Amino acid sequence: MFRPSRRLATLPTPATIAMAARARELKAQGKPVISLALGQPDFPSPAAALDGAVAEVKAGHTGYPPIPGQKPLLEAVAGKFRRDNGLDVSLDQLMVCNGGKQAIFNAFMASLDDGDEVIVPAPYWVSYPLIARMFGGVPVEIACREEDGFRPQAEAIRKAITPRTRWLVLNFPNNPTGAILERDDLEAIAAVLREAPHVMVMSDEIYEHLTFDGRHHLSLLNVAPDLADRILIINGMSKAYAMTGWRVGFACGPVPLIRAMIKVQGNTTSGICTLAQGGSVAALKEDIAGVQAMRETYERRRGLVVDALRRIEGLSCALPQGAFYAYPGLSALIGRKSAGGRLLSDDVAFAEALLEEAHVATVPGSAFGYGPHLRLSFAASDEELEEACRRLAGFVQGITD
Repeated sequence: MFRPSRRLATLPTPATIAMAARARELKAQGKPVISLALGQPDFPSPAAALDGAVAEVKAGHTGYPPIPGQKPLLEAVAGKFRRDNGLDVSLDQLMVCNGGKQAIFNAFMASLDDGDEVIVPAPYWVSYPLIARMFGGVPVEIACREEDGFRPQAEAIRKAITPRTRWLVLNFPNNPTGAILERDDLEAIAAVLREAPHVMVMSDEIYEHLTFDGRHHLSLLNVAPDLADRILIINGMSKAYAMTGWRVGFACGPVPLIRAMIKVQGNTTSGICTLAQGGSVAALKEDIAGVQAMRETYERRRGLVVDALRRIEGLSCALPQGAFYAYPGLSALIGRKSAGGRLLSDDVAFAEALLEEAHVATVPGSAFGYGPHLRLSFAASDEELEEACRRLAGFVQGITD
């Protein structure tokens, strides 16, 4: 009989996936569920991407691709770094993966030994600590307080570094809070890293184009080019280009690390779908006006959602500066009871009761290492967001002591 490995047996299902699955179950039962649980853009993939994929089919490009990625896509990614980030990178610093998650998997598998530590500022995307643990890594969480704008403090990073520290993970614009790092933040972090030359940095910049209020994303590599041999940038097509199902991520980093990651991928999935690569080339080369229109829509929806949440007595809500998530706090409501009689003992119980009683799917903040909060995606229609906020307000009004 099958017995899972000890490492796998200890890994929980990511809360984002679990809540989305439960929402689908209720919907299949005929419940009027609104799911704000997944980070899934509600825009179609660019027409250029569709045309690019079709062109690959017509050209007969359906064989095994090179493991690091096809040259036209690597060149398009290098062009993206020049255009969007002001960074000149060589093709041997790049690789293409089956989504950004595989790039993280490749990097951790290529570099972690048992007991190596990975500093993960919390709130964090759920997969960073889980993937690190798969390879014997030890996640070390540092809290990013709401009063600090959910940004990691350089001194907290310094105190968390030990001789066993292998990686510092930075994900900004952040999932789940929408926080961004300003130049001063990055310079302070860079100063700490210069004191710890054994620490690598994983900079997940998948939401780089989704910044609000005139802000622009700045990479650590822009601020600290002297750390280039220790910085791995993770990015991809899923968020800004609404190409989640295409599974195209890419990584840019020091050549020895990229070579090791390619070796990992060569023994797992090999190269990624040629049609998806062709579509990504076309999307990256197209004018980014479509990306800008998407960003403006998310910014407007942010205002809609945050205003509605702040009108609900008992909730707090910091203003997200990027990505497409709101992260309201629930402290004033924990320990009370829902109208259906459920004890709201923590944010997990709150999210479960909200789904079962009001049919709104969210993700508890404790899944991201920082509660009691909820993560709500505003990558949904205005009508869905307005109705979800009305249901949440009604749910809160029904809470009793």
